[in-house]
Amino acid sequence: MTTAAPAAPPENFGTAATGRGTGEDELTTLLAGVREDLVRSPGAVDVARIARVLRAQGRVLGAAATLELTARVRDHVDGLGPLQGLVAPGVTDLLVNDDGSVWIDDADGLREAGLRLDAGQARDLAVRLATTGGRRLDDAVPWADAHLPSGIRFHAVLPPLSPGGAILSLRLPSRERLDLDDLERLGALTPAVREVLRALVRSRVPFLVTGGTGTGKSTLLAAMLHEAPPGERIVVVEDVLELAVEHPHVVHLQSRHANSEGAGAVDLTALVRQSLRMRPDRIVLGECRGGEIRELLQALNTGHDGGCGTVHANTAADVPARLEALGALGGLDRAALAAQVASALEVVVHLGRRDGVRILEEIAVLRRGEDGMLLAETALRSGADELREGPAAGALAARLRTGAGEQARLRAGPAEQTARAPGRRAA
Repeated sequence: MTTAAPAAPPENFGTAATGRGTGEDELTTLLAGVREDLVRSPGAVDVARIARVLRAQGRVLGAAATLELTARVRDHVDGLGPLQGLVAPGVTDLLVNDDGSVWIDDADGLREAGLRLDAGQARDLAVRLATTGGRRLDDAVPWADAHLPSGIRFHAVLPPLSPGGAILSLRLPSRERLDLDDLERLGALTPAVREVLRALVRSRVPFLVTGGTGTGKSTLLAAMLHEAPPGERIVVVEDVLELAVEHPHVVHLQSRHANSEGAGAVDLTALVRQSLRMRPDRIVLGECRGGEIRELLQALNTGHDGGCGTVHANTAADVPARLEALGALGGLDRAALAAQVASALEVVVHLGRRDGVRILEEIAVLRRGEDGMLLAETALRSGADELREGPAAGALAARLRTGAGEQARLRAGPAEQTARAPGRRAA
């Protein structure tokens, strides 16, 4: 009697192995084989490697199924694993909660993605991504903040700090660099506001971009810095690389966490000090979150005008209180902070979200009140379909005119400056 040949593996193995069906165990087995193969033979996860591992496990697939399975395995080894399919144009954040639920944030706002990770999947993904970003994440160090090679900003917290499973927060970089014209087309700015922002940059007015989480502070700051003259050198200081500036002369400095022995840490305060020795035309602090605000204010008070940064704040009026809290971390009392800010920072550009759309809500001027304390006074506020002037509109307009005049004099040659000097006539 002739024995029938064993049936070939189904062509849909690659689909089943992705977890959309009964193939989760098969995918886990294949991933384990691929990781072992990578240890023996480092290199790319390609079709040849996947075919080799499948043969070693007694499996054979057709060309189409192998290609599909290679892409999915690559997502698990080099990409975001089960979250990779959620990466799409317009998605800015991917969030995994401690119950395994996955949420996405895009132009439609924050919503559940219809995907759930078990505790093991979430922890494995968090640990792998932290390692990819050069950070330690384990029971001894149960949190990590990293910048992945793909440009994604990654943060994770492990149990017992989270009551359930691992919590992951991924901030996805924009696939395109947006300038002020792009933001206007997206509805974040009006034409009038766009021109005011351009004037702020070109007049070298020091400013802060403020707003809540996910309001687009880094995007707007990068778009504004794109307007800086190409002959200027911009030094960007960040805790985690996030600010993508389209400019011909940008230098990035990133802080460094301590190693497993607790040594080697370099904080933002040290980096701001180092930036002063790098011949900067503009010093940019990606996000002010602590005592480094003292170093930034001192830098901006020593002739480094045009500096800027971002700060989390609910409204423009809350910025003075927020700066006071940060200044306290740097050893500055309220009076000292007000004196430093009054001569170092001048304008607040505040962002918000309305119906899921990121918009510029207000431009305010920082000044000291009659009691000497810091105030943020409204200059311009975006209404439903108009731009309304506030009490500080005149002060802002005068400052922009003064800044434009100063820059024109700096660009003029010595002979032209002499010709324009008061009491002299051009030859």
